[in-house]
Amino acid sequence: MTIFTNNVIRIIQTIPCGKVMTYGQIAKVAGSPRSARQVVRILHSMSEKYNLPWHRVINSKGEIGFSDEEMFMTQKLLLESEGIQFNTERSLPLKSYLWHNDSEIINE
Repeated sequence: MTIFTNNVIRIIQTIPCGKVMTYGQIAKVAGSPRSARQVVRILHSMSEKYNLPWHRVINSKGEIGFSDEEMFMTQKLLLESEGIQFNTERSLPLKSYLWHNDSEIINE
């Protein structure tokens, strides 16, 4: 496993209940600001194995990125169950729920 992948997994594991991070924010904190798509790939392939709270990761617009209706509803319901309220059907007020765990970049 690469250092970046390991960092992404550790960062996602730290997102607390009722908070979210964006793909780009996670990539930046993990040490590779231009690797948001890699974060998507890691979530897709490793969420189950590492029990990642995948539903707490959204896009930079504060929206759920799934086009698949079932996955969209699953993510939305999980976020709502943690107390997150949506502005519209797809978006939430990002400033209210964004987790700022980027005080230090992980380079171990």
